[in-house]
Amino acid sequence: MSWDPNPVPRALRCRSLRRASETALQSSRRAVEDQLKIRGHKRDADVFELFLSKKELTEVIDLSRFKKLKYLWLHHNKLHGITFLTRNYCLTELYLNNNAIFEIEGLHCLPSLNILLLHHNELTNIDATVKELQGMLNLKILSLYQNPLCQYNLYRLYIIYHLPGVELLDRNQVTEKERRSMITIFNHKKAHIIQSIAFRGKVDASWGPKSPFKQKPAQRVPSDFGFANNVDKTVFNDPEDAVFVRSTKRSVMTLTSMNWNTVPTREERYLEEEGTEPAQMLTVTLR
Repeated sequence: MSWDPNPVPRALRCRSLRRASETALQSSRRAVEDQLKIRGHKRDADVFELFLSKKELTEVIDLSRFKKLKYLWLHHNKLHGITFLTRNYCLTELYLNNNAIFEIEGLHCLPSLNILLLHHNELTNIDATVKELQGMLNLKILSLYQNPLCQYNLYRLYIIYHLPGVELLDRNQVTEKERRSMITIFNHKKAHIIQSIAFRGKVDASWGPKSPFKQKPAQRVPSDFGFANNVDKTVFNDPEDAVFVRSTKRSVMTLTSMNWNTVPTREERYLEEEGTEPAQMLTVTLR
């Protein structure tokens, strides 16, 4: 155990931290008041935008007093977290890039947010980040590059899958090819259903989900239903289950063609080499 020659009492450390926090909040308060004077705002209800970038801020005062705030610039500061946006429901653009933010807890209460820039920060937990952003149904533009979480192998497709409303990610447009790829990787069952529809139900019956599907309690079609005696009357609540069951009942189709690998070449026929086997047929069975 190491010995500290100048031990600092815990109470003294707490007072020092509290004093530093108060100083940081005072700096933030002065920055806000300066902006209000520059813009000539006398009422909080008149504030629609705040420019607080490049102020060396480590903390920000609670901004809930600005009920109609729509645009907030806080980039190029030294922020570590986001705890100052509690009732800013009208906020549509938030610029937090180039800080030292390691978590974004507190952003989920911004339902109107359309643009969110978080690049050049210290975000490491991709699951927690996605969870915080999933409630933002209006979010269209998002930047997360130059964060540790970007080292995740399938980072971009993971974000696109969990935030389907995002149209521009890390300055690049989200393409239809990426959307199809993320379905194939993260939602195998949905990809299988889409494939079956695309090929008019010609699905591979050998495919099976990791766990057997649960068949819902069957509902019976009334007996006077048209062609009642010639149809399967079982109705599934989940259409994906119905497609899978139908694929298992489909008749087998056999295709036969020449196996051209076994057909002798003209030179082989001319030389009539011994041991040349006759051409063979190749049979493929499909369901």
